[in-house]
Amino acid sequence: MRTEEVYRKTKETEVKVKVNLDGEGKVAVATGVPFLDHMLTSLATHSLIDISASVRGDLVHHMVEDLALGLGEALNKALGTREGIARFGNAAAPMDDSLAFAAVDLVKRPYFKIDLKLRGKKVEDMPTEDIVHFYESLTQTLQANVHIFVEYGGNDHHKAEAATKALALSIRQAIAIDLRRKGVPSSKGAI
Repeated sequence: MRTEEVYRKTKETEVKVKVNLDGEGKVAVATGVPFLDHMLTSLATHSLIDISASVRGDLVHHMVEDLALGLGEALNKALGTREGIARFGNAAAPMDDSLAFAAVDLVKRPYFKIDLKLRGKKVEDMPTEDIVHFYESLTQTLQANVHIFVEYGGNDHHKAEAATKALALSIRQAIAIDLRRKGVPSSKGAI
């Protein structure tokens, strides 16, 4: 079973994350930031990764960042050597007036390019810059190459949600076991 738990405690936050890559999309989150809970729920539901996560902290920015770091670390550890996985995933996801695209390469070389076209200062109770920073921080500890962009949309909530769903679907493809794959999915023989 590809599962992992991460506990992270700093002077600013305390984070607990548990993931099961071969789950059903079950989610149990308690972040104190309702839109962050919404993003995590959507990520779990559409990636089919079971996610249990909680965070306590001093500032919303610190809680969002450290939770994303913990989630990425848990996913990275659960992937292990990455032997037998598909490695790549990409998806488009609509959300009412918005359309988002995501592409993921689980190559262990962190890189991100994110353009959500968010126009407001907040989406619900979460600063828009923290939404982008969530994806950036997740990418760093997941050790993945992640590209997410919103093609269009008029509602920031819908744009952020479409982006999360596209990312979830991409991750779901990338972590899938390929029964024909022997070893790591790389022509170099190593990731």
